[in-house]
This record gives sequence, C-alpha cells and structure tokens, in this order.
Amino acid sequence: MQTYLQSTTVRLEEWRIRKADTEQWMHHRQLPRELKQSVRRYNQYRWVATSGVDEEAILKSLPLDLRRDIKRHLCLDLVRRVPLFAQMDERMLDVICERLKPGLCTPGTCLVREGDPVSEMLFIIRGHLDSYTTNGGRTGFFNSGRIGPTDFCGEELLTWALDPRPSVILPSSTRTVMALTEVEAFALIADDLKFVASQFRRLHSKQLRHTLRFYSQQWRTWAACFIQAAWFRYKRRREASELKAKESSAASGPDQGMEQKAGLAVYAVKLAASTRRGGSDFDIRPLQKPMEPDFTVDDR
Repeated sequence: MQTYLQSTTVRLEEWRIRKADTEQWMHHRQLPRELKQSVRRYNQYRWVATSGVDEEAILKSLPLDLRRDIKRHLCLDLVRRVPLFAQMDERMLDVICERLKPGLCTPGTCLVREGDPVSEMLFIIRGHLDSYTTNGGRTGFFNSGRIGPTDFCGEELLTWALDPRPSVILPSSTRTVMALTEVEAFALIADDLKFVASQFRRLHSKQLRHTLRFYSQQWRTWAACFIQAAWFRYKRRREASELKAKESSAASGPDQGMEQKAGLAVYAVKLAASTRRGGSDFDIRPLQKPMEPDFTVDDR
C-alpha cells in the first residue's frame, strides 16, 4: 500500500509539473483564452482516463508476445463490437488488436476537416461525434449525422488501402468530424491499415462491402441524396402528367367556362416557376458516388 501511494504521489507530482510547464508555455506564446481552456480540458481528461500512466511506453518496453497478449485482452471485446470486424476469425482480430492505437479527445475537438488528408481510421469506443459535409462547399447543401460507439470514420482511407495500386497521396476527407462529448477511440494509421486491408481481401466477402456501405456516413449521405433526387424527378413527371391530363380534359369540353381554363393557366405558371427554381434538381444534384472498396483477392 505504501509503495502504491508513493507511486501515485510521484505521478501526481509529475502531472503538476507538466501542468505548470504547459501554463508557462501558453503564457509565453500568448495563446488566446479559448485555446488555453481547450488544452486544460484535454490534459484534465487525459489524467482522469489514464491516471498519468503512459500505456504505450509501458507496452513498448515489453516482449512482443506479451505485448500481443495484453493488447488482445484490452482490445478484443471492443473490436468484436465493430460491425466491420464481425466476420473476422481470431487470428485476424489479433492482427487488428496489435496495431490499434488508443486516442482521447474532448468536446469541441475537430478530428478531421472536410478536404483534409485522412491519415487514420477511427473506431469509436465511447462518446458521440457529429459528422457533417457541405459537399465541397456547395451552396445550400448541408448533411449531418451522429457517430457513436461501434461506429467508425475515415472510411476513405480503407478504400485507399484496398486499392491494389494505392497512390502515395492520402485521400481527402469528405466530411468534418467533431467531438460532441468526451470520446475514447482506437485508431489504425495508414501503414497499419494497408496490412489490415490485405486481410480483408482474404475474406472475399460481399457482405463486407454491404456492411461498409450500411455503416459509412459517406455512403448513407450519397444514398439519401440519390433517393431524394429520384423522388423530385418522379414528382415533377407526375405533375407534368397531371397538367397534360387536365389540358386534354379542357380541350374535350369547349363549352366549359373560362374559370377552369384560368385555373389551368395558374397551375401551369406555378409548375414552370417550380421548374425554374430547380424542379427535379432543386440543387440537390446527387453526390458523386463514393469509390467502391475492392475486397477481391489479387490472384496475380
């Protein structure tokens, strides 16, 4: 007990020293108040979550087989809850667990911005995030979705890693992801994801492709816009068909009053005005379809 208390006291003292150094550095650099508050919140959350222990440093000091067993104990149950990994066997799950890196972030932290390179794929363990896009800044377009436990973001990197001839340039993010609460997640960086992607190919499963589409915010947004644009096209065709039917009815009855003809004229004007405002497009042109991930095995 005395040794434990001494160890805790030492870590607490080290944290206080780092905190004081951070405060002095922020004062020297004249950081604005908002940035100072963000740094303080992150340091406080990190202390609460880890008690000042650097897990990565401890794991790196251990033998490889022991490090693998510890990673499996810490991550396996969490990884199994991710739908994208549901079909993996034990060996493949071990490979993933070995390469996962833990991460923490506080509310308001922007994990990735739309248009920035995607350097890692995140798998959420705890907390909630907001994922939104403006489709490259298109006027009037905004789509937002909530990401929570067992969800993931940065799927653009998986498509890039599955390419048999991936580009050296990392893919750009199609969405901005911001933490709404305190978030705990595991990350796979680009190089590690390449290796994991090679394991995906061995599954040769269409269900993997369907799972990625179902849980991907990028694919969900594209599907919603595609359905919405199709609905507006159908609605416009139906309105045009109704107008044509009314015109035919009016023409077959020449003795009908001017009131019905005037009503048809007003209806035609409204339909034309609606078409000029966008009609079937309504400035909801379907988004560019996301690239299909290549889960096939390279037989060459």
